[in-house]
Amino acid sequence: MAEEYVLIDALRRLIRDRKAATAVEYGLIAGLVVIAMIAGLQGLAGGTIDIWTEVSNEVDDVVPKG
Repeated sequence: MAEEYVLIDALRRLIRDRKAATAVEYGLIAGLVVIAMIAGLQGLAGGTIDIWTEVSNEVDDVVPKG
């Protein structure tokens, strides 16, 4: 029975703790920033791959084969 009071008391302290809420908010913001960065880098990577493919094709056209 004493264990129940310990658990309930711990939950009450956690709910009242503003630092924990702030840490969770910062964690969510950091997660959103990472998702935005990944999305942006995927778009950039696609453009970069297209540029290097074009360069490769131009080099293949200019350099004699064999």
